[in-house]
Amino acid sequence: MVQVIETQKRVLGIEHLDTLTSMNNLASTYWNQGRWKEAEELGVQVIETRKRVLGAEHPDTLTSIYNLASTYRNQGRLKEAEELGIQVIETRKRVLGAEHPDTLTSMNNFALTQNSQG
Repeated sequence: MVQVIETQKRVLGIEHLDTLTSMNNLASTYWNQGRWKEAEELGVQVIETRKRVLGAEHPDTLTSIYNLASTYRNQGRLKEAEELGIQVIETRKRVLGAEHPDTLTSMNNFALTQNSQG
């Protein structure tokens, strides 16, 4: 997958949506493997680029932020996970509405973070 991303960066560019999707998928793979630092580093890069290309309120950007919050939660960085979770929930409520499935998923995951904090 790393070779695919390097080729996409070279051919399509770092800001191409396909490149960003592949990078996000690799970050998810790292997450599933418990490779938190690598997942975090790649996730931050995807977020920064998606904010620049798509905007801070785009659903794909918010999904990447949500993924980073999950990475923080799994590292025990609960305060950072909470801050990102609140940001995603508030933005999704405003952009998508309070009853949209993505908003509800964010709220559920925020509850998991809160539960982790006791």
